[in-house]
Amino acid sequence: MFDELTTKLAGVFRKLTGRGRLSEQDVRDAVREIRRVLLEADVNLAVARDLCKRVEERAIGAELLQSIAPGQQVVKIVFDELVSVLGGGSTAGALFPSNRAGVVLMAGLQGSGKTTSAAKLARFWNDRGKRVLLAALDLRRPAAIDQLEVLGKSIGVPVHLDREARDAVALAERARMRADREGFDLLIADTAGRLHVDEELMAEVARLQDSVQPTETLLVLDGMTGQDAVQIAEAFTKRLNVTGLFLTKMDGDARGGAALSLRAVSGAPIRYLGVGEKVEALEPFHADRLASRILGMGDVLTLVERAQERLDHTKAEALEKKLRKDRFTLEDFLGQLQEMKKLGPLDELVKMLPGVKLPPGAAVSDQEVRRTEAIIQSMTRQECKEPQIIDGSRRKRIARGSGTTVQDVNRLLRQFEQARTMLKRFGGKRGRLPMGL
Repeated sequence: MFDELTTKLAGVFRKLTGRGRLSEQDVRDAVREIRRVLLEADVNLAVARDLCKRVEERAIGAELLQSIAPGQQVVKIVFDELVSVLGGGSTAGALFPSNRAGVVLMAGLQGSGKTTSAAKLARFWNDRGKRVLLAALDLRRPAAIDQLEVLGKSIGVPVHLDREARDAVALAERARMRADREGFDLLIADTAGRLHVDEELMAEVARLQDSVQPTETLLVLDGMTGQDAVQIAEAFTKRLNVTGLFLTKMDGDARGGAALSLRAVSGAPIRYLGVGEKVEALEPFHADRLASRILGMGDVLTLVERAQERLDHTKAEALEKKLRKDRFTLEDFLGQLQEMKKLGPLDELVKMLPGVKLPPGAAVSDQEVRRTEAIIQSMTRQECKEPQIIDGSRRKRIARGSGTTVQDVNRLLRQFEQARTMLKRFGGKRGRLPMGL
């Protein structure tokens, strides 16, 4: 997410933070570079120009130029302005009226990820104790109904559907009545994908909005489409009362700058980010956290929330007891790696840790984790419990069985010993292990 933008901004800031004093010309040169980087990242021209103008106005002043660490002051100013452009703090909508079910209407182009996003949102609120009903209103694409039904079953959320229906508005009204009658907290309506130039379909979604009076109308946008996403948002907001944006595919390697433009251009706040294909890959949007990631400062709060939601804390407690008794085994090591995989791609996790930077060309590979799993799973129970018995012949057998090399096995055993030493040090102290590990 925003890899290219983050890297280029870091280069600009390195020039500033390496100096003891800054002149007005230094600031202007840096702002010019920031503007160039933003435009290369696909940020809207007007948005980039206005942001940089505010940065320059705030940065050129006696207080900054006389500061002990002026470079850091510029970084702070850029951070503040990014938060402002992105829309302030958390923008979780008021979805739950006291007297009836709330309604979220999902709109957007075909292929933007509406159906999967509807399921992600349903899972998100279902996991937080809300009774959720999904409604399959995409009557033009039968596969969308099947897809939503399958996703609903996978997350334990019912789906209101009618394969014989021809009127999406009437079906939406029946879904709304069911949600109220059966005491659901939230109805999430998945509508047909539509081109913003398709007058018939745009009129249909406008009728849907008028009919069910949604608490929230989310425009689902593919975060990898660049400035097209901004144009699509402008077109939809002219026809609909769009109250929020759901950006999908934000785990991709696109330039990503369009996300910085959407709030300013559309007037609608970003509500959620889709950060992967799996149904749990959703993050509520927080402007300050995203700005922190863009500037390479990490995002510890999101990482902690993800750990609290996805990690099995009973396993953490059991591991802590084992560590106190010095019984940490390779099976435990494998279990911890599999727990960490629940948090998402390892490259993304590293970026959430402030101050942690990989050397140029280095990567934290999920393939490396799979190799580790294969090696440990090729060991006997005794070898997992007593790795000190793994001699040369055993290492060759393990390497053959896992499709790896003896060097890979040796490296894993060294990593295990290092992990055991570190975790024993944590486990020997009072309190919980870090990150639930």
